[in-house]
Amino acid sequence: MPDVTKDQILDALKTVQGPDGSSNIVALGLVSDVFISDGKAYFSITVPAERARELDGMRSAAERAATSVPGMRGAMVALTADKKGSASGAPARTPPRTPASPPASRQGPQATGSGAANVRATPAQGKPGVPGIKHIVAVASGKGGVGKSTTSVNLALALHANGLSVGILDADIYGPSMPRLLKLSGRPEQLEGRIIKPMENYGLKVMSMGFLVDEEAAMIWRGPMVQSALMQMLREVAWGRLDVLVVDMPPGTGDAQLTMAQQVPLSGAVIVSTPQDLALIDARKGLTMFRKVEVPVLGIVENMSYFIAPDTGNRYDIFGHGGARREAERIGVPFLGEVPLTMDIRALSDAGTPIVIADPNSPQTLVYRDIAHKVWSQIEGEGAPTNRAPPQIVFE
Repeated sequence: MPDVTKDQILDALKTVQGPDGSSNIVALGLVSDVFISDGKAYFSITVPAERARELDGMRSAAERAATSVPGMRGAMVALTADKKGSASGAPARTPPRTPASPPASRQGPQATGSGAANVRATPAQGKPGVPGIKHIVAVASGKGGVGKSTTSVNLALALHANGLSVGILDADIYGPSMPRLLKLSGRPEQLEGRIIKPMENYGLKVMSMGFLVDEEAAMIWRGPMVQSALMQMLREVAWGRLDVLVVDMPPGTGDAQLTMAQQVPLSGAVIVSTPQDLALIDARKGLTMFRKVEVPVLGIVENMSYFIAPDTGNRYDIFGHGGARREAERIGVPFLGEVPLTMDIRALSDAGTPIVIADPNSPQTLVYRDIAHKVWSQIEGEGAPTNRAPPQIVFE
């Protein structure tokens, strides 16, 4: 069967009535560019901001219409009020409710903007939780290239090694890493309704956009599409019962970070930085954002803290050393630990066998387990169930 084209999807969407009740959503110019990958269509529909909730049925109808095209397996559709000059001329500033969010009668306060200047603190108890998940912990960084995803996956595996049931959500829509880091491929199984069964490996339940689109596909999405995809991957996945869901955040303080901070009851955030001042400047931005939305900062991890030469055993502070510890002390948050820069961590991550799995007794693994113990102790209390409390490890 030939590949489905955008024109075929748009023809199907002409059967969906627009918010004016007389024309279809294509004729009204409300449909964004359509992105098709592996039998799924991704697009958004512009609606008046004040009618976003009321028009969710139109989103569902568009989803059904797109899926009805022969050769299509599904669709991910978001309502957006982000486009200026919408059908009603209403101001286009407020992101709409995502498809996976609860009805208005059970929903907490909504985000009111996409920039840091518009952040409004939202108490965690006002945000709908995810059934079966006890704690959700975000792992974030102010910039890319600091090893945040490697830290996320080893933290999740260390929590599991410490006796907890753990899942990991890859929230980096544009650059998902979990399929490669956890040696996972293929497509998740779709259960009854819209629910997706997460992929599993090494005892972790895993969800990532990397399972839904081709590895080389370019995700050119506007903010509302990112918000919608995140909420669907969080709330429309059969996670089961988890002690902790680790969320690997994309770098920066953009749409994905604000969506998670404002719409999800996060138990806390872990900030990953390297020792040098440039990385710490960006890490402070992440710290500031989480504090503004009243998400507890569980602490800072100094990644690539130092390098031990494998041939001589000599130590080299390639990126400086101790900057993250000093920053944690300065702003009054816990310092969670120093992860050295080693060839093993890099090579094993690239091979899809993270060091916590490949070498469970290595000094580096014990560092991750110590970090995991500190994180769990903060969110659950000192009596947290662990197989054993890992010792403090110091490389000399």
